[in-house]
Amino acid sequence: MTRDAAALLVVPEWHGQRLTRDLGARVEEARGLAAAIGLNVVAAHPLRLRQTRAATLIGVGQIEAIKPDIAAHGVQLVIVDAALTAIQQRNLETELGAKVIDRTGLILEIFGERAATAEGRLQVELAHLDYQAGRLVRSWTHLERQRGGFGFLGGPGETQIEADRRMIRNRMARIRRQLEDARRTRQLQRAKRQRAPWPVIALVGYTNAGKSTFFNRLTGSDVMAEDMLFATLDPTMREIKLPGIDKAILSDTVGFVSDLPTELVAAFRATLEEVTTADLIVHVRDIVHPDSEAQYDDVRAILDSLGVNGPQDGEGEDASVPIPQIEIWNKIDTADADRRAEIVEMAARRSDVAVISAATGEGVEGARTLMASELTARHQLARIFLRFDQGEAMAWLHARGDVLSDQPEGEGHVLTVRLDPADRARFERLWGQ
Repeated sequence: MTRDAAALLVVPEWHGQRLTRDLGARVEEARGLAAAIGLNVVAAHPLRLRQTRAATLIGVGQIEAIKPDIAAHGVQLVIVDAALTAIQQRNLETELGAKVIDRTGLILEIFGERAATAEGRLQVELAHLDYQAGRLVRSWTHLERQRGGFGFLGGPGETQIEADRRMIRNRMARIRRQLEDARRTRQLQRAKRQRAPWPVIALVGYTNAGKSTFFNRLTGSDVMAEDMLFATLDPTMREIKLPGIDKAILSDTVGFVSDLPTELVAAFRATLEEVTTADLIVHVRDIVHPDSEAQYDDVRAILDSLGVNGPQDGEGEDASVPIPQIEIWNKIDTADADRRAEIVEMAARRSDVAVISAATGEGVEGARTLMASELTARHQLARIFLRFDQGEAMAWLHARGDVLSDQPEGEGHVLTVRLDPADRARFERLWGQ
């Protein structure tokens, strides 16, 4: 199957389900996911279901209603915006006469195409193998490729089904060993960064909320920033200046999405490890989106699963100190006058929110000021004794905190320093104070 292939969307909604998302917005998000890999969505069918059919998920009458569009538009691919079992996927393909994938398969395909680093490609391949392990598949081309799509786009073409489960398990085991090596390398790199005296700020947010545009606005970089879901996957870090802070490190992370496939949690782990060790988390929101609140909940759920406010595996020293978080309400330029006034009024009642347009630059300086003030808001006074030969520790304290006094005492001196609690914990870990 090629790019620009005709695709049809099926977006089910269950009767009596507690709805948190607008159905129209769900359809548009599914369109965006399809467009992210170049598919041409020719028709969309939002469906209300009273119950789930074990064989096909949707009812016989709904299948019959979809068939005319498939024939009329020459549809090659049907995307079901829900999770399908292997049986449901196979039966729908038989009934509809077209290739069928579910939401998980579509997101895996996007990640397979977008992952730019060797580690990212390994993570996505592992997720894809985990997803396909229990399914009837007609293609194992993902085992033959160097990079790119994994399921239905590109590659050398479909082959006969491979029943050798041992091959899959062995391949997954090799990938896990390679990823563990990469993880240890990242831990060493992160330890070096923590010795550096510069705070780290992590941008998080729902996909297409404008994180990369905001990142580019703050750093003057040219990170890919398009009106596209999952425009960027691999983490990017740049140096920035903030009011009263000469240097900070800003990290742009992958956008989140609702119903994140469980197979991709590990693939997210690499980029999101930067979040778990950041000094400040900046949550960028598309505040004008009709599902803005539901998107906020999705991001919070993923952050909670990462434990940013609780103990981390192997990160116990800083785990007791919650990471401060602020919100950037983006895309204010797209709101009408009434909605704009409402948003500005809501933000004025909170001290942890800045309203901006990353596209036009409106409010960005206010966001800089908020980020700087949040980085220094929790600083506390500490009295620290250093020997005269501890020059590196002295430089670290001057760069990371505010040294208020320096008094000689015995074979060293006592410094009174205003420090963030997390920095105090890092200092004690680095120099044994």
